[in-house]
Amino acid sequence: MSVGDMLSVIIDARGEAEGLPGLLAQLTAGAVDGLVRQVLIVAAADQPGIDHLCEDMGAEAHPTIEAAGAAARADQLLILPADFRLRDGWIRSLGGHLTRGAEPAVVTGLAEGGLFGRRPFGVLVERGRLEGRRGADLQRLRRDLGLRARRIG
Repeated sequence: MSVGDMLSVIIDARGEAEGLPGLLAQLTAGAVDGLVRQVLIVAAADQPGIDHLCEDMGAEAHPTIEAAGAAARADQLLILPADFRLRDGWIRSLGGHLTRGAEPAVVTGLAEGGLFGRRPFGVLVERGRLEGRRGADLQRLRRDLGLRARRIG
């Protein structure tokens, strides 16, 4: 996989950070495989344990999604909530999407509460599309970018 096919992953942990270690563990496989270049965590400055977790996992902490996007080293950003769980085959699926042109997309995760539970989502976008979006969150990014649910991940 080339550097152009790599992702910077931004994890929004401002509201909920309990699931963060599990998501970071899943992303480790993507780093080993060459898909994940960097992990950035969005958290409040006073959020307990974030600095220690970032140090342990080699991630960087930032106060906003926009700040994390500005610090990203990859052109493609995968923005996820901290409670997100990746589906089996996510590395192949996202890697294939990137090599086919990397159009912005909604990435769906495993449903919470069984088959008909709430399906968490993340957003895959080019870094440049995040610039100038003050106060960005996942719901707003999905709406502002006009992304339809596309099952990737």
